[in-house]
Parts: sequence; C-alpha cells; structure tokens
Amino acid sequence: MKYEPHDYQRYAIEYIKTHPVAAVLLDMGLGKTSITLTAMMDLLFDSFEARRVLVIAPLRVARDTWPAEIEKWQHLQLLTYSVVVGTEAERKAALSRSADLYIINRENVQWLVEQSGFRFDFDTVVIDELSSFKNHQSKRFKSLMKVRPGIRRIIGLTGTPSSNGLMDLWAEFKLLDMGKRLGRFIGVYRNTYFMPDKRNGQIIYSYRLLPGADEQIYKQISDITISMKAGDHLKLPELVMNNYTVELSDSERERYVELKQTLVLQLPETDISVANTAALSGKLLQMANGAIYDEDKNQIHIHDRKLDALEDLIEGANGKPVLVAYWFKHDLERIKQRFTVREIKTAADIRDWNAGKIPVAVIHPASAGHGLNLQAGGSTLIWFGLTWSLELYQQTNARLWRQGQKDTVVIHHIIADGTIDNRVLKALQSKEKIQSGLIDAVKAELEVQR
Repeated sequence: MKYEPHDYQRYAIEYIKTHPVAAVLLDMGLGKTSITLTAMMDLLFDSFEARRVLVIAPLRVARDTWPAEIEKWQHLQLLTYSVVVGTEAERKAALSRSADLYIINRENVQWLVEQSGFRFDFDTVVIDELSSFKNHQSKRFKSLMKVRPGIRRIIGLTGTPSSNGLMDLWAEFKLLDMGKRLGRFIGVYRNTYFMPDKRNGQIIYSYRLLPGADEQIYKQISDITISMKAGDHLKLPELVMNNYTVELSDSERERYVELKQTLVLQLPETDISVANTAALSGKLLQMANGAIYDEDKNQIHIHDRKLDALEDLIEGANGKPVLVAYWFKHDLERIKQRFTVREIKTAADIRDWNAGKIPVAVIHPASAGHGLNLQAGGSTLIWFGLTWSLELYQQTNARLWRQGQKDTVVIHHIIADGTIDNRVLKALQSKEKIQSGLIDAVKAELEVQR
C-alpha cells in the first residue's frame, strides 16, 4: 500500500529525524508505528544517521503490529527486520540474523542486556509505550540505563505518558536524556516539584504537585517533546460515555461494609481476611463485581447484580456486537457461565471479531490494551469491572474509538453504587485531567494546509 502521510504525520516524522532524543506523545490512532518506521527508513538509508535499530514494545505489538506495518507499506520494503521473541533459542537466532531493525518485547530487555551473550550494539532505540518504563526500580529500566550512554538516538512513544500523575515522568525522561531535564535522582525531582500528601508519621504514602510545578515540568521537557491529540487531526466518531448503576441488596451491602471496616468478612463457606488496606482495595473491587477469592483462591459468590446489568446491556445492543472488558479471573468465569462469549486472544480472534463473526467478545485490558485494531467489529464496549490504570483504560477504549470506526462508540461502565467503583471512576477522570494538561502543554502546533 502506498503511504500518503497526513500533515501531522509529516511533522512527526521530521521531528524524530531532527531530534536525537525525542518524546513523541501521540494519541491512539494517529499512526505512531508508521510515522516512526518512515523516520527510521530515512535515518538508515538517506542521512545514514542510524545504523542498527532496536524497537522495544509490548509482546503482542512486537510480534504482530510492527512486522505488519513494515509489510503493509510500499516505501518500507527495503527495511529488513528480525523479531526477537519466543524461546531463548528463538531469540538468539533472531539476534544472529542480519537486519536493520530488531524488535523485542519489553519483558526481555534485561535478558538482552545482561544474559543473551550478544553485545548491545544498537545506536538507535525506539521504545514503543514509553510509559512501561515509568518505574525506575524495575529490572527493564535498570538494564536499559546500563547501556543508555552508548545509545546515540532514542525515541519514546506513548499516548499515555502520565497515567498515574506527573511523578511517572521522571523515570521516562531519565531514560531519554539521562537526567538532564528533570534531574538525575528521583528524590531531587520529588523535592523540587512535589510536597508530601498522605502520610503516617515519617511514612509518606503519596505526593501532590506544588503550585505551578506542572507548568515548570512542561517547560523543562518541551524542547524534546511533541504531543498530538487524535481529535485535533482526525475526524473521530462520536463518543458516548454511560454509567449503568446497580444497587446491592441490604445483606450484600452489609457484607461489603463489614469487610471494608474490619478487614474480615465472615461467610458461610469461610472467613475472608485482608492483611492491609492496600489489599483491601482489590478485595472490595472483587466484591463490587460479584465474587471474591478466599486464601486458597476459591471463588466465593457474592451477588449477580453486574451480570444482570450486562444481560440488559447486551439485549439493549439489539444484536450488534459487544466487547466486554473484565478484570478478575472470576469475572470471566461467571460471564462465561451466563453468556456465550469468545475471548480476544489470538490473531484469529481479532480477524473474526473484525469480520463481525463474534456477537459477544471479552477482553482483558492488560493483555489487549495496546496495538489492537478492533474498530471494524463493533462500536459498543462494556466495562464489567474497572481498573485503576488510566493507561489500560484509555488504551482499551481506543480499540474501538479510533480512526476507521464508522459508528458512534458507546462505552458503558457497570458501577455498583456506594462501592469502590465510584472512587475508581472518579480517579480515572481526575488522572485524565492531569494527563491532558501535559499533552496540551507540549502539543505540536501544526499549520494544516487546506
């Protein structure tokens, strides 16, 4: 297929080519993979500023999306690539092959740097989903930092740079510029831009931004950062957000409150105890969804309120395909007991969904949040259970609400009223405001030719 980039895509391509260190914050659906590959082609074969490129991406995106994009576009046919996934033997064989681009999943970064036996000989690194390196204590972050001084050009791609707030940015930009803009140490960054929020004596649980600190952070990173929102450059379909509220019975609510207040829930089958308030959050989310695990991972039934709501929403779709996002394993098990569904897990599942062959599909945000194009198969998404992760939430929504979607997208949240569901939804909306502030602050101003 012939590649005819939009104006914003041309701008992003040139930005990557002219910035050896670049944070490219592209909203979902803007074509970040084709943009980056086009820039790599020019750097490899035109200006000769790149010699050997490493792409780090989520597993499915590394295995399927990047190779598919290379094969798709005519102008990329000269680009050779090797996908470094699978068993250790398969990965070593992939590294031994001669190629311009080596594509590896992020879970194998530590293996590549420290255990593969191959010299890290990449002068250019592309990190697809830079936000997956937001934890400076993770093994993948520490391993990549070991070889970062030898990398001449690095590009970080993401649509969700600060899904849990601006604290996430420190590790991401430390990896890009080695601490030049936000400081070499997380403690200095924290003390400069944040103040303690929730604490217990000397133990600080959270931080909040100092007044005006967000603008200072945006200014610090603006010279290596561009951002683009899909709504500014693409005609996206209409989006309708709907909250479908369910009410627990008095006895079900009493059980919920009992666990919340005492950290112990007495049930006929067994007693459920929670070690701390952090674990309590997960247990309360389970109860809101309708079941809970005991210490032996046995599923204890609490209620069917969300299953009943899901049935109403599926019937209300009037035969149109429905995609259901679940979080806990027992959610999936109970959904399967009530409905005929098919999990979206393989390439064949994706093809059948997009061909309209799956009336009700189920998907887990953590395994299918990135890189899947599902807009051809339906326009209704139902969140059976919510996640605290804004990144997974936005990425999952963007599987349907993206360029190429022909219908109005309807996203339902099934909310158990008076439970932690309300807090999670509120937190997602609050985090979205913080992230939108960052993206707006560094948004690329493009002169669109008319």
